[in-house]
Amino acid sequence: METIAPIRETQARRLVRSDLDAVVAIDARVEGRSRRTYFERRLAAALREPDLHLQYAVDDAHGLAGYILGRVLEGEFGRSAPGVRLEVIGVRADAKGRNVGGRLLEALAAEAATRGARELRTAARWNDHTMLRWLEEHGFRLAPDHIVERAIDATAIEAPADGPVTLEEGRGPGHEIDYGAPEGNDYERLARDTCDVRAMMPADLPEIVRIDRVITGRDRAGYIARKLDEAMTESGVRVSLTARRDGAIVGFVMARADLGDFGRTDPTAIVDTIGVDPGYAHRGVGHALFSQLCLNLAALRIERVETIVAPRDLGLLGFLYNVGFAPSQRIAFTRAVA
Repeated sequence: METIAPIRETQARRLVRSDLDAVVAIDARVEGRSRRTYFERRLAAALREPDLHLQYAVDDAHGLAGYILGRVLEGEFGRSAPGVRLEVIGVRADAKGRNVGGRLLEALAAEAATRGARELRTAARWNDHTMLRWLEEHGFRLAPDHIVERAIDATAIEAPADGPVTLEEGRGPGHEIDYGAPEGNDYERLARDTCDVRAMMPADLPEIVRIDRVITGRDRAGYIARKLDEAMTESGVRVSLTARRDGAIVGFVMARADLGDFGRTDPTAIVDTIGVDPGYAHRGVGHALFSQLCLNLAALRIERVETIVAPRDLGLLGFLYNVGFAPSQRIAFTRAVA
């Protein structure tokens, strides 16, 4: 009787441009449709900024057996400690059951440790039982963060005026949210009259950094510059906004719209940061930003907007609920990096 030798995979290696077709094919088999544009952007971003992207592959005798895409976190999602976000993982159907995914994850974790990261972070839908089981088997635990989302239907956001807010930790003086202002602000008036809301541009960087410094008490010019570059070049759709009053930028929301991260299947916008100049607190700037953001997203046929909030940030959570957010069907997970 002939003995069939087991198929052996190679050691995990860096994902390269020539892997694109195989990555897209594996993903299309899982999702039922091609997401080539999404993966083209992720691979291009990794080539442009290799220090911020961790992307690995495992090969076997039949070619690419699996891949994993990670992104270094520099302050997003209410954290200041360095971490790595697991964005996408895929294994070829006939390679499953051989721990290809586990080996890819360990390669990602090992590289994350060399970057000083303390944790891996990801998210999954509560009813994606296969993914939830895989995360549990590989050491992930529930994260304390709240993932919240809002369906995009371009309806009015009628809520009290807001104070300066941000999605990052370490806010400095003036952090407050005013729930006592009169209600009933009309959606169109918020978008047009409260302040001048327009698309974010690279020239806006100094003013955005200034507002962020006032709110957080830290100089995060490098981080803000990279987020702005991501919003301008990496995102599938440019949706970041600034708000102006008295001829100056007084608020901003940094968001991106893409399809693919964290296993998302519907067009989703992700809000990374919102900031309002404390000198313009309680004047509806934050609500105007979100009103215009939702209007723009609706025109782009993006179905929902999502963000993640640290559990201690009850003020920000209350603000988001006031502008129509609700608990997401997706759960945040974390795993310590040894």
